[in-house]
Amino acid sequence: MASVRILKRDLNYVMGDIIEASYIHQIANPDEDHSKSDQIVEDAISSFNEFIVEINKKDVENRGDHLKKVNKSLEVKANDLVKRVNEL
Repeated sequence: MASVRILKRDLNYVMGDIIEASYIHQIANPDEDHSKSDQIVEDAISSFNEFIVEINKKDVENRGDHLKKVNKSLEVKANDLVKRVNEL
């Protein structure tokens, strides 16, 4: 089972990097419409909140399997957000 602390740290770093990349794109391209990058930031923040709730759930049947599923979901969501940032 992955450590809850490590999973939370990874979540924080990944979502933080995605948000930072979106803001860097806005700074580097001031004349473009920022609605897409703002939406990516909002999605990253809402995903962060959802993952924190899932990580902190105590009433699951098998905590280890639950955290592994959360880790996989995080990976999928992060890849989707990174893809969207790269398309900007």
